Amino acid sequence: GVHLADTVSAVSNFVTQRLITKYYVDPNKIQVVYNSVEFNDKSMGFARERISDEEKMVLFLGRVTLQKGPDYFLDAAAKVCQVLPNVKFVIAGTGDMLPRMIERAAHLGIGHRVIFPGFVNRDEGDRLYRMADLFVMPSVSEPFGIVPLEAMKHGTPVIVSKQSGVSEIL
Repeated sequence: GVHLADTVSAVSNFVTQRLITKYYVDPNKIQVVYNSVEFNDKSMGFARERISDEEKMVLFLGRVTLQKGPDYFLDAAAKVCQVLPNVKFVIAGTGDMLPRMIERAAHLGIGHRVIFPGFVNRDEGDRLYRMADLFVMPSVSEPFGIVPLEAMKHGTPVIVSKQSGVSEIL
């Protein structure tokens, strides 16, 4: 289909390079159109929420799969725990790596500092974004990754991996 199309839309330069190198698409017919989220009165202006006045929260929200890098999130969490005693980490979502991540948190000695709420719906996700002091997307390979934009619309700072399309605009 991409060879017969007059124009091909890609969500990032990351995807553009894949189209060129893996599918041999003519680069002249590829146009990057970045994903976005709607900023409106409903998503903005909510008061920040807290786990507690003393504790900070770092959030991972997404599929708990190899592509999303939850193991890197936990490795970084373990390092943070060595120097900051008042940080909780939340891994929200489900996926094939969830049982291993629960075991890994225990193995790293940080199980008491990591919360695994499982699947969260849109409203619960929005609340987690508002509660988080930081959102982290450590994806190994991500064509775009819209969750950092969702976090930002709630005023939450983000850290994203360089291997994500969203890193091109953040």
